Amino acid sequence: MNYRHAFHAGNHADVLKHSLLLALVAALRRKPAPIYVLDTHAGRGSYSLVGDEATRSGEAMAGVHRLLGSVPQSQPLRDYLHELAAFDASMPMQHYPGSPCLLQAVLGAEDRMASCELHPEEAAALKSRLSGDVRIAIHQRDGYEAIRALLPPKFARGLVLIDPPYEAREAEFDRVLFSLEQILSRWATASVAVWYPIKSRATVRSFLRAASQLPSRAAWNAQLMIRADSSVLRMNGSGMLLLNPPLRLDEGFRPTLSELARVLGENGQGTGELTWLRRDGQPVQDP
Repeated sequence: MNYRHAFHAGNHADVLKHSLLLALVAALRRKPAPIYVLDTHAGRGSYSLVGDEATRSGEAMAGVHRLLGSVPQSQPLRDYLHELAAFDASMPMQHYPGSPCLLQAVLGAEDRMASCELHPEEAAALKSRLSGDVRIAIHQRDGYEAIRALLPPKFARGLVLIDPPYEAREAEFDRVLFSLEQILSRWATASVAVWYPIKSRATVRSFLRAASQLPSRAAWNAQLMIRADSSVLRMNGSGMLLLNPPLRLDEGFRPTLSELARVLGENGQGTGELTWLRRDGQPVQDP
């Protein structure tokens, strides 16, 4: 594995991914029944924002640090910043929580989570941080393989988070689509969240079109662009695809996308968009 998230922790993509992830879990937990979470590409759990990788890339300065310097208006962003402060109250923030640590903070006593990380060093760091929490099982294994091994769980409700590195871009999208088919066939009631990078929006249309044909009850897509996608040499934005999202989650998150586009966009070029791909078990035309 060549990808190291330490260079990218706290960037605009993490802000989108984690603010929506927390809103999704909060919506699922409004019902009393416990939930199960499978995090297929968990990472190490925590990342330094003052280490060599983060300071060399500067991505956190243009991402989470910029948001921390604003006054958030939407509830999902207020909740997100609350969890960041609970994890690291330093000013400025020195450590950024990955999805496993954020999920650990918001899961209930009866909820359960499996966090998968294939890279040995990253998995060891994750085990060191989360060991002792009886709600969480850490697996050093391929996250896609874990879908077959761990699903369905003994829970009717829950979430699968798929957040791969996309080192082999087109092949990764194909693996994600295959995994979504597996999840829906094994655990049809699960909510599924997929993060993906965007260099050009045109390049992800076929992926979203294919996702709209999967047999989920509903599906929508949230995209945050921080600059125009005129150059395919860098990541200009990212998206979160949600299958079987909780009801009305989209209504609460639309204002968040607009706010993120305003705060994180470069030179006024930021845009945020939420579009439906499926409703009532049927694809929406021209997703």
